This record gives sequence, C-alpha cells and structure tokens, in this order.
Amino acid sequence: MSADEPDADADADLEPSVPDEYSPYTLQQEDGDDARHAFWADVVADRVEAQDPDEPIVIKGGISPSGVPHLGNVNEIMRGYYVAEVLRERGHEVRQVFTADDRDPLRKLPRTLCDLEGNLVDLGEVDAGALGRNLGSPYTDIPDPFGCCNSYGDHFSTIIQDSADALDVPIELVSNTDLYESGDLEDVTEFVLEHQDRAREVLSKYQDKVDEEYVPFNPICEDCGKITETVTGVDLEGDTPTVEYECTDMDAGDRTIEGCGHEGTATLREGKLPWRFEWPAQWQTLGVDFEPFGKDHAEGSWPSGQDVARNVLEIEPPVPMVYEWFTLEGEPFSSSEGNVILVSDVLELLEPEVLRYFFAKDPTKARDFSIERLDQLVDEFDRLEAIYFDEIEADEDEQAFAERVYPMLVEKPREERIRLPYTFAAVLGMFDDPDLREEVARKEGHIPDDAPDWAVEGALARVERARNWARRTGNEFDYELKRSAIPDHEFDAATESALEELADFVESGDDVDPEDLQGEIYETAKRHDVDIGDFFGAGYRLFFDEDQGPKLGPFLAKVDREFVVARLRRER
Repeated sequence: MSADEPDADADADLEPSVPDEYSPYTLQQEDGDDARHAFWADVVADRVEAQDPDEPIVIKGGISPSGVPHLGNVNEIMRGYYVAEVLRERGHEVRQVFTADDRDPLRKLPRTLCDLEGNLVDLGEVDAGALGRNLGSPYTDIPDPFGCCNSYGDHFSTIIQDSADALDVPIELVSNTDLYESGDLEDVTEFVLEHQDRAREVLSKYQDKVDEEYVPFNPICEDCGKITETVTGVDLEGDTPTVEYECTDMDAGDRTIEGCGHEGTATLREGKLPWRFEWPAQWQTLGVDFEPFGKDHAEGSWPSGQDVARNVLEIEPPVPMVYEWFTLEGEPFSSSEGNVILVSDVLELLEPEVLRYFFAKDPTKARDFSIERLDQLVDEFDRLEAIYFDEIEADEDEQAFAERVYPMLVEKPREERIRLPYTFAAVLGMFDDPDLREEVARKEGHIPDDAPDWAVEGALARVERARNWARRTGNEFDYELKRSAIPDHEFDAATESALEELADFVESGDDVDPEDLQGEIYETAKRHDVDIGDFFGAGYRLFFDEDQGPKLGPFLAKVDREFVVARLRRER
C-alpha cells in the first residue's frame, strides 16, 4: 500500500488508542477457544468469514510506483495470496486486487531505476532532467524514462504485474489514476467534500496541521501539471462538482517543490484525495474485505483509516493484518537508495516454489533475505518437501505445517520429484557439460536409475540456478572446470612427481572417499617435500586455471575418475 502522501506516517504522537477488536495485529492476539491452525492464513480466513462478506470476497494490496518494485514489495502480494487461496479452498469466489497508487506525486528522484527486464541503472543513465522537471506531478503524467511504457507509473506497475505473474499469483492490477479519471472515485470524493467539517474533525486527531481552511482534495494544476494542496473554494451544486485552487509550494521531506502560482478550476476527476482519505475511499469503491500492510501503517495510517471509514464514509473497514518487514543482507530494502533485488533476479537463483515458501512463513516475524546464505533457504524448503512426503521424521508442528502449506507452493505435489542439494548443484555448476552434470549426480546417488525424465530435467535445472548464485556471490563454488584443454602451467620435478603419485592413488580405487582424497593431497605433498600450499595451487591451476578454488579433494572426488587421472598426468 502507498506511503507516498506526506501525512502517511506523520504525527504518530497524535494517534489515539484503537479498540482491540480493530487491531491490525491479527495474528498476535490470543484465539481463545478458536481452533488451532497450523497456517497463519487459516486464522485470517476465519476472521474474514466471520464478517459474512458478500461474494466475491475482495482482498487488496497496493503500492505507490515511485521506483524499483523490489522483493520487499511482493510481501503484500503474497500475504494476500495465501489468504485468497484458503478462502478459495473453502468454496468462496475471491478477487485479489492490487492498486497502483499512481496518481501520487513524484516527491524525490530515486538513485536507482530498472528496465522491464529487471536491469538496474543509475539515475544518470536515463534522462534525469526530465524527471527533475516533473517533481510534484503524478506518476502517470511523467514520461517513462526508458521510453517503453505510457508513463513512469505504468513502467513500474508493469514490473509489479510481471513479478506476480512469475510467482503465479493472479492479481488484478488497478490503476488509481484510472479510478479517478473513469469517475469510479468521484462519488466518494464528493461525499468527503460534502462532509468537510466531519472530515476535518476526524483528521485533526492524526494531523496537527488541519485548520478551518483545510479541504481534503488535491487538484492537479492545469498550467504546470503539479499536484497542489491549496483549495480556495468548493462548488458541489452544479452537474459537475468542481474546486477552485491555487498552485502553491509542496513540502517534500527536506525540500520544497515550487508551485507555479496559477489559479484555476478542477473537477473531482482532475486531482486526488489525500492519502488518509484515499485509502478508505479505495475500500469503499472496491468493496475490500481484507488488506495486509506493513507495520508502519499499523501505527500510522490504519488508525486514521478505520476512523475515516466509520466516522466519515460510514462504512466498515476491512479485516486488517500487519506483517513485519524483512531486510536484504541485514539492511532495509530501499528503492531510492538502490538496496534492492527484484523477483526476476531471485528466480534466476532459485525455483519459484522456494520463494513462495519464504512468504508462507509467519508474517509476524522479521526475517532477512540473504543472497549469501540462499542455500539455507533452499535447504529449508527441501526439508519441508521431504516432511510432506514422509521421507524424514519431524515434530508435530513441522508435520502439520508441511501438510497444510506444501500443496500451495507447487503446481502439483509429485513424490517422484528430485531435489539436488543446493551446494551440490553449485559444484555441478562448475561443469559446462550437461551430460557430465547428470553423470556425476547419478554417480553420487542423487538421481535414481529409474527416475522419470521430467524429474531428472527438474533436478538438473537447479544446477544453473546454483551456478548463478555462486557467480553472483563470488563464493567457494564460483569456479569453472577447464575440461576442454589443459591450462598453461609450469611445475618443478618434485611437483610433477607428486601429481603422478596422486594420479595413481585416484586410479587405484573404484570409489574415492572425498575426505580421504583431501588427506592424500596433504600426505603426497609431504612425501615429495612440496609446499602444501603450492601443491594445492598446482591442482587449482590444472583444473581451474586459477590460484585458488574449492576444497580440492571433495571436488575431484565428484568428477569422473578417468578425467581426473588424465589431467593430473597432464595428458588431457
């Protein structure tokens, strides 16, 4: 949901207490005698059903497309999705709408942008001057800096839609600009202006800058195109309600966006409601029954939103649920600062079902999304999957969670599926040859002889993702086996003799234990009076054309023996 309006989180000291029954901390309350659920979305679905909503049940989320739509923004999509899926399981018709709050004004220039393919670019790589001249204008009135979409807002809304599609989440993306221009928000806007006194009274509890001249509408200046907050008159008597305005300066954090001073007239389709009224207006217009949102809004916009809904619009607010933010490598996500990763980036590193699992976990707990430690997340998912198929033992809670959630993560549960351990897949990623990857995986017992073709194909698809992970992080698996030709090298006689003896050791047994081979490398170097570091370096030079590499013994134990022997003897 949008936080772009300046009053979205302002004046928190003015927030009145909210009755417990209206608390957005849905999952942090005691359920009393309610049935205990293994999955948080079942708890929320119970509370939605308790409101006896009309069909279709509407679940909403939203974003202000001010910049790069990153993985953190998908939190709201996925939380709503799981509740929608539970309700669908129970036989309800559900719409999951996601508003692009694209009539919000551009208040500052982001440092980082991205194209539709997800490639991040610095502001200097696009026409920053054009963006600078449009500060204060709605996102949908600003040209797309990449020239591929109808506007700045449409560009980043498209990426949000693509992210949902990639995770197979059926959202209905709704443009706020379209809601205003089509007249869908006109009646509720007029109602707010008809009840200005009541609106001011409610808002004054949350903002200390509300005076008798405050009007809850922000016109778009017909002269300069910027949004202004200064309404000098309201006329609701004619066939087309209008407001008179003056284009004045706009506060934008630590800077001021200058107005042009124009005085004009705007219809209710040529502007927008301030955020604290716009959010409840969306609830009414779209018929929203449930909306998740971040903890900033739980303590900021939500108290005023439910107050406006009841005491200005005379409607009931939707069932709320606050979710904790998560971080990226321990730091907050920030489109403006460039600390982002897109869904498209993540799906180059792991399967969609693994990412869906990440969002299925308890939303009340803060988590870190770490690319460096992505193997741990994949291992968690693999464990969940193995629990579901009764392949490993688990405690009662883990078993219940796996049985409830796993079918929502995959297209179809299939017991014959094969998951290569992620770090093993990264080792296979050092081989360019697909046949060699499969050969080694079979040799290591990860692919059964009778595995169906689709399962083998799915298993080996993880190899490319793990290889991308190794290259992105530059970790211990970020090396490439030089198989086609022997790299240039020059060894002394003692080193060559030691390599020959190590080749004899590898050749002597059908199966070489990885740790035994690691130990033999040490002992061989000692027997030939070769510096241990230099001997490992010789191995890295021969196999990777590098001075360093992965743990050599375990790696060589996974490569076909004939090749290892021939390379140690410098034959091929």
